[in-house]
Amino acid sequence: MDKIAVLIPCLNESKTIEKVVKDFKKALPEAVIYVYDNNSTDGTDEIARNAGAVVRYEYQQGKGNVIRRMFRDIDAECYVMTDGDDTYPAEFAPAMVSKVLERNVDMVVGDRLSSTYFEENKRPFHNFGNSIVRWFINRLFKSDIKDIMTGYRAFSYQFVKTFPVLSKGFEIETEMSIHAIDKNMFVENEIIDYRDRPEGSESKLNTYSDGFKVIRTIFRLFRDYKPFKFFGIIAFILALAALCLFIPICITYAKIGLVPRFPTLIACGFIFLAAIQAFFTGLMLESMVIKNKQDFEMRLISVRENYKNIKQ
Repeated sequence: MDKIAVLIPCLNESKTIEKVVKDFKKALPEAVIYVYDNNSTDGTDEIARNAGAVVRYEYQQGKGNVIRRMFRDIDAECYVMTDGDDTYPAEFAPAMVSKVLERNVDMVVGDRLSSTYFEENKRPFHNFGNSIVRWFINRLFKSDIKDIMTGYRAFSYQFVKTFPVLSKGFEIETEMSIHAIDKNMFVENEIIDYRDRPEGSESKLNTYSDGFKVIRTIFRLFRDYKPFKFFGIIAFILALAALCLFIPICITYAKIGLVPRFPTLIACGFIFLAAIQAFFTGLMLESMVIKNKQDFEMRLISVRENYKNIKQ
């Protein structure tokens, strides 16, 4: 088992990967630097290997797929995840590692948004998108994570070995954040500096398509992790729609003693039945979520025992 493992997923980062590897080797001399190449065509893997990194490969395209492979393959007391584009300064890593190893923090979030991100990032839609995602997550899940989509994080062994990676692409950071919140993991923010990519280095993140995937992921995870709230909102909207359609019919009936709009009345009945169904669907799924959380706590005990055995 490694003391510290630095995880760097890479796709065509030949211009920056050497500097990133050397910076992290200097900041964390006791760490093993792992570069997982995701089908690069510019020699990123060879440059990283020559710089002193352990280079491995993930052939399924997408950052989420790379993170899944890393988390399965590597055992370490502390994991530091960063990007290969030299946007995250390595000098903040020791403080993040210290929180994991000394304070038992499960996930340390490298908070760009409280420092230089909005000045350094030259893509205004990325700035707006990060702010919107942070607002959504913290409101829907009642949390206080300062930077939901940062790629600079530190993790405990328990977090890595109990995190089910479902996302394939850049929505992986959002999934990590929501998982930590839902499972009552110990999360802390670490304010870091952010610097924009050097000239000639291109982002793999598509503002619109990846942004849409992130928003879709938020609502999918809200449905999965908070089903009673999700289906309760649907039930309320349906019940309100049924009531709005029913009130005019009721007023007409009170005035003339007849129901001239039977199709509308029938539609009211079906809409209200759908509201009842949504309500009880949320209620049943909420019970399943609670049971899942209980099982997760027991799994944490098992993972902790496995951690002790590996260390010995």
